[in-house]
Amino acid sequence: MESRPLGRSGLSVAPLAFGGNVFGWTVDESTSFSLLDAFVGAGFNLIDTADSYSRWVPGHQGGESETIIGRWIARRKHHDDVIIATKVGSDMGQGHKCLRRDYIMQAVEQSLRRLQVERIDLYQSHWDDPATPLTETLEAYSRLIEQGKVKAIGASNLDAARLDEALQASREHGYPRYATLQPLYNLYDRDAFEGPLRDLCLREDIGVITYFSLAAGFLTGKYRSEADYAKSPRGPGMKKYLNARGSRILDALDDVAGRLHATPAQVSLAWLMAQPGVTAAIASATSLAQLRDLLAATRLALDELDMRQLDEASS
Repeated sequence: MESRPLGRSGLSVAPLAFGGNVFGWTVDESTSFSLLDAFVGAGFNLIDTADSYSRWVPGHQGGESETIIGRWIARRKHHDDVIIATKVGSDMGQGHKCLRRDYIMQAVEQSLRRLQVERIDLYQSHWDDPATPLTETLEAYSRLIEQGKVKAIGASNLDAARLDEALQASREHGYPRYATLQPLYNLYDRDAFEGPLRDLCLREDIGVITYFSLAAGFLTGKYRSEADYAKSPRGPGMKKYLNARGSRILDALDDVAGRLHATPAQVSLAWLMAQPGVTAAIASATSLAQLRDLLAATRLALDELDMRQLDEASS
């Protein structure tokens, strides 16, 4: 299995990460365990979650995903072969996003308890919190690293200006720096990452872990019309992709997949993992068949013709 350095974190990861947002939402605990066993058994090691997963489900409070991962770790009695990445800062009922020092210090204890680990491998700021000084947030992370509760830190959903500001604050004050960035990036959603943000990540050696790598399922080819919305809880969200550009992208995926005897999901992920600066792509599966389909993307090599066709269709 190919292993890529995760920025300057000292961690190395396979190019495909398992998205834990489905645990306790569209996947029950037993199936979650089977998926995680198969994922790690195939040589992959990065599992991404957040304290807020899956608070959007009626009756959920958040922490459901971390709890299931923690029970899986406890059943295995070790997790030295996996990297657990979780996040802090989402609205957990307080009505706003928060990266204050006192909030982080409390939230990390809850994540550690749910995950049943003594240290979080990668602790990420889920969203920007303009109301809290970056130095306050980074100072909290410095404490957690000193206490041995966190190994490395990352950010998610920051634009180039804010990420650069955070990196400068780390340099000026001697605080730990964000080693990773988790941006929205896929074959359809390209504008937010490509350009200044990607340039900054490449220049500063920031490990990039993409989320919505399959555009919430659109790039699997599963959703071709409004009649397909009922196929999953995410179906109604496909409306923003079902347009002329989305159709062009699906046609190109179908064409490349046909040539390579692959699936659109595999081609989409292979394109993403081949992009400059991308360390790993996050994708979720709700069945072992889906998981096998995703893992096969790491064995798919796209040539110059394939890449050009996909780039042109999605431009």
